Amino acid sequence: MIKLSPKAQLAVGLALVALMAMTRGQHFASLNLPSASWAVFFLAGVLLAPRWVFPALFVEASLLDFVAIEWQGVSSYCVSPAYWMLVPAYGSLYLGGRMYARLHRDHLSSLPLLAGLVILSAFVCYLFSGGGFLFFSGRYPDPNLAQLAERIGTYYPRYLGNLALYVGTAAVMFVGLRAWNAQRQGACS
Repeated sequence: MIKLSPKAQLAVGLALVALMAMTRGQHFASLNLPSASWAVFFLAGVLLAPRWVFPALFVEASLLDFVAIEWQGVSSYCVSPAYWMLVPAYGSLYLGGRMYARLHRDHLSSLPLLAGLVILSAFVCYLFSGGGFLFFSGRYPDPNLAQLAERIGTYYPRYLGNLALYVGTAAVMFVGLRAWNAQRQGACS
């Protein structure tokens, strides 16, 4: 199980909030990074203990979308009754992260488990977000499962790739910081 000190959780939480703010929408035009929103919810589930983190991150994402639409000229096409499907979508990522945190062991054998939970929770997330938009947005006159399958083939790989990029980077940083901390503590003994 992954347990971080309250100080480390605060630092991670602030970093995740900043990462979502920098990569969601057009908030920082000079940065051309893929959206980290999915990774933020997954990593919050892995690394942050307080349960209020999930609703706080959802509020942040919603406020960022509102600001982008109202003041930055971003299209409101994606805002529809289906927007609320993002709650179970992001929830699946967060819960996938929580599950990984409970099963994690500081050993390379945890990597396949991490990869499997990233893939599974991302797929469930896409079913809620992409499927929710297809069936509940009102933008498609006759939505069907064949369209959903086509959209999964088109969009899911990119979303999974972005998620894997950020989670992989976080995993490398986590291992590096753990090794550095262990070495530092060993030198002080």
